[in-house]
Amino acid sequence: MLIVQKYGGTSVGTVERMKAVAERCLRTQRAGHQVAVVVSAMSGETNRLLELTRQLHEDPNDREVDVIISTGEQVSVGLVALAIRAAGGKARSFLGSQCKILTDSSFARARILEIDGQPIKDVLAKGEIAVIAGFQGVDDKGNITTLGRGGSDTTGVAIAAALGADACEIYTDVDGIYTSDPNIVPNARKLDRISYEEMLELASLGAKVLQIRSVELGMKYGVRIHVRSSFSDVEGTWVVPEESSMEKVVVSGVTASRDEAKITLEDLPDMPGIAARMFAPLADENVSVDMIVQNQGYDGTTDLTFTVPKGDRKRSVQLLTDKVPDIVGTKGERISYDDEICKVSVVGVGMRSHAGVAKTMFELLAKEGINIQLISTSEIKISVVIARKYAELAVRTLHDGFGLSLPPADRTGL
Repeated sequence: MLIVQKYGGTSVGTVERMKAVAERCLRTQRAGHQVAVVVSAMSGETNRLLELTRQLHEDPNDREVDVIISTGEQVSVGLVALAIRAAGGKARSFLGSQCKILTDSSFARARILEIDGQPIKDVLAKGEIAVIAGFQGVDDKGNITTLGRGGSDTTGVAIAAALGADACEIYTDVDGIYTSDPNIVPNARKLDRISYEEMLELASLGAKVLQIRSVELGMKYGVRIHVRSSFSDVEGTWVVPEESSMEKVVVSGVTASRDEAKITLEDLPDMPGIAARMFAPLADENVSVDMIVQNQGYDGTTDLTFTVPKGDRKRSVQLLTDKVPDIVGTKGERISYDDEICKVSVVGVGMRSHAGVAKTMFELLAKEGINIQLISTSEIKISVVIARKYAELAVRTLHDGFGLSLPPADRTGL
């Protein structure tokens, strides 16, 4: 079998931990597998490098910033390769430009276009372990690019797809994917398996275990992803195609995202094209709009409410004031906002075949006196916006109400 292993910053945070990574790689190889390893920068190193750049330059989406922050992974691959050699193995390191991981030219948020896996295959065929820098690539002009936060996950899955690997093991400081954040819900249960679609929803809703683009790649190319701890040999969670048994579980997880802000545009003209004019300046500046609700009034006006990342709220209000003052007012008189909100969501592929999930969710929240401000649904997800102060109460209430602390076979239906 061919196994791709990805290790995050915590897993390679010290030389001692790198030695432990080397031993794990060698154990996997001695078990008869070919091993390719993708590593992140040492814990805290990317932040340190970014802080250096900020002292000279404010824009992080710059060619030179990518040149600087990509060096964190360059250090890691060299050290891990040396650690494998010191432990009696053979290893060779690869930078993104040496694989070659070809990306577009969007600095700080580049997307992978293709990977030349042959240099890695040649090394594996010689019985060596390939140690590959995560997070980085190169564009068609030879510029160093980086993939954005969590980009090493994306590199790992992309390498697994390019090599036709049997599995991609994502090693982190947690031992799998849980039904909710154990810091909020102490009785949260680790999932043995989860579908790509469920994991995509959880990743987009704030679950930090996997980067969303890595899940998208896994789903597109059928890469089986195993999320597990680098500090133990305990089986983790497999992210795999949807299985028939998954449909029996109505809700698989509950998440809360506190990084949201709500913006309301009041008393807008109720006529075609207004919504398009409102959202055009936000889209032009790459502001991601999430939940949207429009309410028509009896007096020929309409209210439009939507959510954006909290860090983009101030900029969004200013953009609307500057770009559409004839609608929102020259001083933004028709704009109000709320930074103290939270988006709570329940996710599960079983929702497709079970009615009553929304009813149960709303009843559970109502019993705790939690008011719902916005609602958004998909086939396998229901999200609500509530006051931020109720975030943890809402998550615990929904987790218990849907029986997520119990094994799937013991949960009651709706």
